[in-house]
Amino acid sequence: MRGEESVAELCRREGISPNLYYNWSKEFLEAGKRRLQGNTKREATSSEVTDLRRENSQLKEMLAEMALRIRWLKKNEVAPGEDPELV
Repeated sequence: MRGEESVAELCRREGISPNLYYNWSKEFLEAGKRRLQGNTKREATSSEVTDLRRENSQLKEMLAEMALRIRWLKKNEVAPGEDPELV
């Protein structure tokens, strides 16, 4: 960024294509502009999406289990604090 080396030299040394360098540079500068304008939204990475889907699935499963448990407790009229195993 300081211009001490040419882009071509830098890319050759790091083993990347100049096009990739320019794409990264453009994305970086655009993200900086958006951030300075207060726009902090960004696209999620595929690993973030995968993690969020996994978490969502786990939460849905927990919710379903809790709903079934509540339904069972209501059906069997178990009072709060009462041991449902004894009912």
